Amino acid sequence: MKPLIVIAGPTAAGKTSLSVKLAKKINGEVISADSMQVYRYMDIGTAKITEEEKEGIPHFLIDEFDPYFDFNVTVFQKYAKKYMKEIWNREHIPLVVGGTGFYIQSLIYDIHFEKEDIGAEIRKKYEDLLEENGKEYIFSLLAERDPEYAKALSMNNTRKVVRALEFFESTGKKLSSHNAEERKKESPYDLAYFVITMDRDKLYKRIDYRVELMFEAGLVEEVMGLLKRGYTRDLVSMQGLGYKEVISALSGEISMDEAKEIIKRDTRHFAKRQLTWFRREKNVIWIDKDKFADDEDIIEYMMLQGPKV
Repeated sequence: MKPLIVIAGPTAAGKTSLSVKLAKKINGEVISADSMQVYRYMDIGTAKITEEEKEGIPHFLIDEFDPYFDFNVTVFQKYAKKYMKEIWNREHIPLVVGGTGFYIQSLIYDIHFEKEDIGAEIRKKYEDLLEENGKEYIFSLLAERDPEYAKALSMNNTRKVVRALEFFESTGKKLSSHNAEERKKESPYDLAYFVITMDRDKLYKRIDYRVELMFEAGLVEEVMGLLKRGYTRDLVSMQGLGYKEVISALSGEISMDEAKEIIKRDTRHFAKRQLTWFRREKNVIWIDKDKFADDEDIIEYMMLQGPKV
């Protein structure tokens, strides 16, 4: 089996730094499993790794698509598998790094989506219901039909709410049940699946600090630049956490201070949901950063776990 390493975990946990350090030790190359860093021109709000931070390590699925593009799990899987093959051909090891749990799951268990590719008609039905009745209404529909999946989802993530309703109507199955079945699959890879965690209060403070740094670094100017390029708030990319709130402030719907506090709050909630997702995954090696002296100590531990490199 081909070697594959995953470094996952909540936002602001320090995955990026660890992945570069580990890649340097084992001839690794990084594939990003982040649904937002894939977009060009969206650097500050996505906490995108800089060229300096890469330290010469090749990175893929970063700055790959224009913000007009509708990036999703099937596109991620297709491109990630292509890059994995190229990395193995160079006799290097792919490191999949990010916090989008469903993307990671789709890759490591080689989930097939073709049979679930339902026609646009049902999707449009729920998109129309969203437009007519608002996000609270369609979220209430999901809570009735698949309460377990609704618990793991933010009401604001209307795209995933619509997707779950579409899946339920098309297949008669709950998406939460489908995901549980997929988790029972065995990975076809020689896999080491690490999840980074830390004390929750510490993580939340890191998140708040990161949001402050984003504003200092020019998040508002970045969003203004995207709007000037013609990227509108209805795009999937512009619905990302940090972007939609700043757009609301620029539109006069809320103050910029309110936008900042909403971003902090919703990012904390997002991190909590990420951890909930990873706790349901099997064969995960948890890395509690509070139990290690430093990153070098963590890297040493990771290298002892495999895959054999």
